[in-house]
This record gives sequence, C-alpha cells and structure tokens, in this order.
Amino acid sequence: MTGKHATPPAAPGRDPLFADLLARARTRPPTATAVAWPLTADALAGPLDAAAEGLIEPWLVGPEAGIRALAERESLDLSACRLVDIADPLQAAMHCAALARDREVGAIMKGSLQTDELMAAVVARESGLRTARRISHAFVMGVPGYPRLFMITDAAVNIAPDLEAKRDIVQNAIELAHALGVLAPRVALLAAVEMVTPKMPATLDAAALCKMADRGQITGGVLDGPLALDNALSDESARIKGIVSQVAGRPDILVAPDIEAGNMLYKQLVFFTGAFAAGLVLGAKVPVILTSRAEGRDSRVASCALARLAPGG
Repeated sequence: MTGKHATPPAAPGRDPLFADLLARARTRPPTATAVAWPLTADALAGPLDAAAEGLIEPWLVGPEAGIRALAERESLDLSACRLVDIADPLQAAMHCAALARDREVGAIMKGSLQTDELMAAVVARESGLRTARRISHAFVMGVPGYPRLFMITDAAVNIAPDLEAKRDIVQNAIELAHALGVLAPRVALLAAVEMVTPKMPATLDAAALCKMADRGQITGGVLDGPLALDNALSDESARIKGIVSQVAGRPDILVAPDIEAGNMLYKQLVFFTGAFAAGLVLGAKVPVILTSRAEGRDSRVASCALARLAPGG
C-alpha cells in the first residue's frame, strides 16, 4: 500500500498555550499507546498524527482488515503501527487494558467505541489498572479570549459523584495541573449559587471540600466554593456580589457538581465559542486518552501530548 502520514494538525498551534504544551511533550520519548477500535477517519488519523509528532507509538487494536481498508481509503500509512486483530469492541478494550497492565504500553487511547465500553475495561478489577484513587476525567480547554488554559472536571466519567469521589476528582485535577506547570492551581467548585444552602447539595459539597483542603485532605491547590459560573469566571461579577476570593475570576480548574453540568459546560464552550479541548482520564495506573467521538484529529493529538506530560505518562 502506498500512502502518507496524516498531516500534522494546525489547530492546537493556533493557541500558543497548547503550542507550548505540544512543544514540551515532544521533548519526551514517545509512549507506546494502545488505541481501542480506531474505525473512523478521525479515530485512525488522530493517533497517526500524534505518532508523526513524536508523541506516541500506536498499537491499533481492532479488526485488522477494517483498519487497513480505512487507511487505504484515507491514504494513511500504517507502517509505524502495530496492529492487533480483534473483532469485537469490548474485547478490543479489554485487550488494551491487558497491554497496559502487562506494561507493554504506557497509555490507552479511545478510538471510535463508546466511552462506557472502554472505561468498563479500564475499571474492571481484573484489569489491574485501578489505584486507591477514584478514576476521573478532565478536559483541558483553550477558549478564545480567555488568557490561559483551564480544566473542566468531571464531564465524562463520574455521573453523580459523592463527596468522597469529588475529593479524588479535585486531587486528580490538581496533580495534572502540577504536571502542566501550574504550581498552586486555583480550583472553583461550581454550583448554581455562591451561597451555602441545604436545598442545593452541591453547595454543601463545595463548602465541605474547602474545609477538607484546610485540613490537608486535599493538597496542592487553592479551593473556593460554592461559586456560580459567573463569579467563578469574572472578578467583576464576584466584586458586585461582594465575594472576596483568591479563585474567583481566575480559576485554573472548574469542578462541576455532576456529569450533566460538566458535559454541557464543555460542549457549550466547544460549539458556541470554538473552544479547543484535550481530554484525559486520571487516577488509573496509566493515562487514558479520552475525547468525544465528535472531536477531530487535532484534539486527539493535543490529548496525546497531555497524556505525555500527565502523572504516570
């Protein structure tokens, strides 16, 4: 088969902050990465782009004939990849987890299968990839007009996290921020209002998380909450409402109260503002590169860079 490598993406470079992230990731050796079920054009081209950038060494896990046929249609060169022929998406996800467990690969990447199919394999007890920490997801966002990258967590894995789970979600995000060079990340704990009220459990959780940070149960960041989205993002809004905060108006991490709020916030930013997102699952023994199936090749490359810099990457 004659073909070409996927063209390295341009979108992350439009944001100098993502360009810096990519540049730093390229200074490290590429990570052997098991790609689960890469059977759409973007799901296949994304890891090939990341390989061309020197970020990963792809192991493509799925039906070999289908992957080769797709590569032929898209004029993509598979010569730098290992192919593992597996005919079922759930089995492909389980095989990726086994490769990570046996340390044959150092990361797992979602292809075109469902998120719950991949995560079921990652969190399964027999996978050997769980730690004492709750697994969570973070999107690193570049939003037009906003001066720096920030995270949204958790918008993809934990549906209705309780207080203990939120503690781990916050700690996972703080440690990723440290790996990205933010030494004392400012963490905004979101709710519908900024006042603590028993009628809104998210406000109680936010207040409890702040006290947990005071007591050393969460470390490495500066927490405040509950904060409504307006005063989390706007210091002017916080001033008008009389909120004195080290976090309001300049957060590094936005912690959603549940998956619905987090997922809608992430998608609103992407589709209404043209925001760019890289996604990663945290808290497992290896990074799990996880973007929406609607995300393009460039987002997948940036997510590979994120994994390269993340704890355990």
